[in-house]
Amino acid sequence: RKIIFEKQWFYLDNAIGHIYGTTFEVTSGGNLQPKQEVEETTTETKEAGTDNRNIVDDGKSQKLTHDDIKALKDKGIKGQEIVQQLIENSTTFRDKTEFAQDKYIKKKKKKYEAVITIVKPSTRILSTMYYAREPGKINHLRYDTLAQMLTIGNVRAGNKMIVMETCAGLVLGAVMERMGGYGSIIQMYPGGGPVRAATSCFGFPKHFFDNLHEFPLSKVDSLLSGTISIEALPSEPEDNFLVEEESNGLSDEKQTSLQETEEESTTEAAMEINQTEEQETMDINAEDTEFQDNKGKENKENVREKQRKQWERRKKLVETAALLREKNADGLIVASKFHPTPLLLSLLEFVAPSRPFVVYCQYKEVNHVCYFSYYSSMTFYLFVWGVGFLKVLPDRSHPKLTMSGGGGYLLSGITVVLDKSKSDGSDSEALKMEEPSSKRCKVQDLNC
Repeated sequence: RKIIFEKQWFYLDNAIGHIYGTTFEVTSGGNLQPKQEVEETTTETKEAGTDNRNIVDDGKSQKLTHDDIKALKDKGIKGQEIVQQLIENSTTFRDKTEFAQDKYIKKKKKKYEAVITIVKPSTRILSTMYYAREPGKINHLRYDTLAQMLTIGNVRAGNKMIVMETCAGLVLGAVMERMGGYGSIIQMYPGGGPVRAATSCFGFPKHFFDNLHEFPLSKVDSLLSGTISIEALPSEPEDNFLVEEESNGLSDEKQTSLQETEEESTTEAAMEINQTEEQETMDINAEDTEFQDNKGKENKENVREKQRKQWERRKKLVETAALLREKNADGLIVASKFHPTPLLLSLLEFVAPSRPFVVYCQYKEVNHVCYFSYYSSMTFYLFVWGVGFLKVLPDRSHPKLTMSGGGGYLLSGITVVLDKSKSDGSDSEALKMEEPSSKRCKVQDLNC
């Protein structure tokens, strides 16, 4: 099919079989051809100015007009040669700084050179793409913030991670990529089913999904209270199929009896009609019976497929519930559009002691509410911090004008276990005496 990407259309048929990172040129008709690398031989030194203060953008610095460039394209001149002629016919190019010259060349190459490089999907590429094009789908999660979440959450191969996210599956895909197919991941999802639109873009092999489990948020409370109702699974899914086959067999007998009565009535009526009409009616009846038989077989197959899917879904739900009951998860990552406080209250019950957890939120106030609510319980070590500017560009101090000022806020912590002997009210005052004075004031002010 035709691919349209940034005002350029092409077909990907010729790209199949090439390695990732191959650069292609878009030829006439939208076909792709591997680009041959040409070594740039620069004999003369590159002239550049010291600053751009004397350059005025009056639109008269370029000698080539729009019609001249169109004529060059009609002659079949490639984009690289057009860019070179634009440089030669520019009166202000030599006066620009070296950085401004590189910026000018890059801009013209993007406009006139039809060059495409196919890269392997990764967390950085997908998160950058989502943040630039559809940031609302990933809760405005910047890729450097996502990298910090993976680091703070200690995501590594062999872990047992719990992921709760509403970022179109981007956070889940990043965790799967970091774990490399080793360990287990439990995805908590709201609604009818998990959303994995971004996860499918990673192109993971099939064995990556063998240890991926999902569990609905609506059944977390019943799982914690021990009142979850999951029907017992049969030993094999074919047990129910036999019963339905028998019932379908009885219905088939009824259908055949009905068909016989219909045939008798048609034969009695056909005695009064010519032989040609009798043959036509017999042919029509034969076609009807064949159509009904085929329809009955399709219905049986559809019923079997539905039962098999229900059995597999119920089996996965039982296995996931058993994993959560162990309460030995190695980490928890939350990046959701919902308020994180009730999520953490329930999901942290499944995390083992001395394990990290990370919560991303776009707003500072929400994470502060989580901080104070959990600090009062004294069962976690907590840290709240914001993500500032993404980076400063090389060889200059000022950031991009279109750069985001903040990358959201992270609430991170480590689960701990308290001594049960100190859980009564007499020892709570001793715990407060051990707290820093600044934190004691904050808790008191919050209670007031």
